[in-house]
Amino acid sequence: MAEALSNAVDTVFSAPVARSPRFWKILARHRAAVGGMAVLAVLAILAIAAPLVTPYDPIHQKLSDALLSPSLSHPFGTDYLGRDILTRIIYGGRYSLAVGFMAVAFGVAIGVPLGAVSGYYGGWVDLVVQRFVDLLLSFPGILLALSLVAILGIGLENVVIAVGISSTPSFVRLTRASTLSIRQLTYIEAARALGARSGVIIFRHVLPNALAPVIVQATLSLGSAILLAAGLGFLGLGIQPPTPEWGSMLGEGRNYIFSNPNMATFPGIAIFVAVLSFNLMGDGLRDALDPRLRQR
Repeated sequence: MAEALSNAVDTVFSAPVARSPRFWKILARHRAAVGGMAVLAVLAILAIAAPLVTPYDPIHQKLSDALLSPSLSHPFGTDYLGRDILTRIIYGGRYSLAVGFMAVAFGVAIGVPLGAVSGYYGGWVDLVVQRFVDLLLSFPGILLALSLVAILGIGLENVVIAVGISSTPSFVRLTRASTLSIRQLTYIEAARALGARSGVIIFRHVLPNALAPVIVQATLSLGSAILLAAGLGFLGLGIQPPTPEWGSMLGEGRNYIFSNPNMATFPGIAIFVAVLSFNLMGDGLRDALDPRLRQR
């Protein structure tokens, strides 16, 4: 009987909200979110299939074609080294989007377990974790990322770590707040009465029910992570040239902002479109995952 009750608890309270048909209906009605996901899908497809989309090499230099205006052969023009700007933006999506996803995944992997442990156990564990979070929050995001890059060094991996750590506090606080309310619910008491260990309760009962706000926060954090990584690239502390990355392209274009504004305008538009699309998708997920809306 105890085993059957435990299985019932797992089935009812650990099932992902996204399996509900109502979730998809609400999300499909959110036109802005659908539009954002469509744009992100296009950006991802272009980045993955870049060699099939454009005939140019993103790092090949042709000085005779430097600083050309937009034309049929170069829709976005060329930069100061004769490289096709559109090609570099398409290839740059690989790095900018990848950095955003990897950094947020890093932040989730650290922040969510820390927040769950902090909220579930409370006491000195909660005190230590929250003071650590307060320390991270005392730095502005860009300043914290700059400090970490200065310590770790320049490179793709270090940029991911720096941006990921900068996004960690929001996941810790959000998961802790959800855990504080969830741990008081009846099914958690039932799991304790059945003799379940604290670790099992946290990862099998608490976390699955705290994931809805985490998913929304992760989606919104993707836009912030791309912006932060682009800021590091703009300052010359991110992915280094000649590798195409939207932030570094924007930094290269600032010296030609008046003579050839295409170099800065189009990478900036790419960053704007990607961040806006993630924000729209996050807004739609928030509505779809809101239990009050799901009951309508």
